[in-house]
Amino acid sequence: MLEVHGKRILSGIQPSGVLHIGNYFGAIRQHIALQEDNQCYYFVANYHAMTTIHDKDELTQNTLMVALDYLALGLNPQKAVLFVQSDVPEVTELAWMLSTITPMGLLERAHAYKDKLAKGISPNHGLFAYPVLMAADILIYDSHLVPVGKDQKQHVEMTRDMAEKFNSLYGEVLTIPDALILPEVAVVPGIDGQKMSKSYGNTIEIFCDYKTLKSRVMSIVTDSTPLEAPKDPDNSTIIDLYKLFASAEEVEAMRQKFLAGGYGYGHAKKELLEKIWNYFEPYRKKREELAANMDYVHQVLREGAFKARESAEQVMDRVRKAAGVVRHISFDKAFM
Repeated sequence: MLEVHGKRILSGIQPSGVLHIGNYFGAIRQHIALQEDNQCYYFVANYHAMTTIHDKDELTQNTLMVALDYLALGLNPQKAVLFVQSDVPEVTELAWMLSTITPMGLLERAHAYKDKLAKGISPNHGLFAYPVLMAADILIYDSHLVPVGKDQKQHVEMTRDMAEKFNSLYGEVLTIPDALILPEVAVVPGIDGQKMSKSYGNTIEIFCDYKTLKSRVMSIVTDSTPLEAPKDPDNSTIIDLYKLFASAEEVEAMRQKFLAGGYGYGHAKKELLEKIWNYFEPYRKKREELAANMDYVHQVLREGAFKARESAEQVMDRVRKAAGVVRHISFDKAFM
């Protein structure tokens, strides 16, 4: 697990769909661990999600569900700040100011933009300017570290470029963040063997009901090796997923069953199904309790937004003064 202490950490998650076990093992589990010894700011990135979601009800529902899921999975609002991106309007103000000093070439080199174009997603300004808003998300809270996978490191590098450019023009105003590379987690495969992703439609949801979970697990793609024949444990999506939930001894026992023959893929899928269901059992109970008290969830988000805005306003006060942006009114925090 990550050994980080006493840092301000910032991360966001898009409410672009239902959270799945790839989200959990790839990021959420590490986010929860980091809250113990650091000052963590975690936000639901609903502005970012607007580049792909244009249904208001879907966006509203997904935003609340992501917050609910994080709380159910162990985020403690007494230790970490949880809020919704749009509750801190200062972030879009900073994004505009950063956009005035960000070279077009920097944005054109963004991997995420090029990847989405390659997938046939129609380009829009939001998609192109995505890294600028992301940079504002990071910089407006004086973040020290941003937990990312190796494939996302470019986002933090671009943020550093923007902050350094701003500071070169206006003085040492913005804190320069570093990427916190998350420990390598073997790519969590989806039911088709590709990387688990909402865009591939191959996910296994964290909080689906048992019937749905069973349907997804039993749909894992396998070859046509007959039940009695030995099977290759080193090229099995079932075993790759089983490793996430089972002990080393349990994984080895399944490997030996594969090698011995007389053990079908259906048997293995049933073992995997029970492991997943039992692993998330305490989190499901917590989620049911929270879902029955959404007033509490809304209160957590309100309090988180207040704390986030306090921090954001401090940074924006420095930024405005440095850049010569004069304000003739101020907002009383009592009305926020």
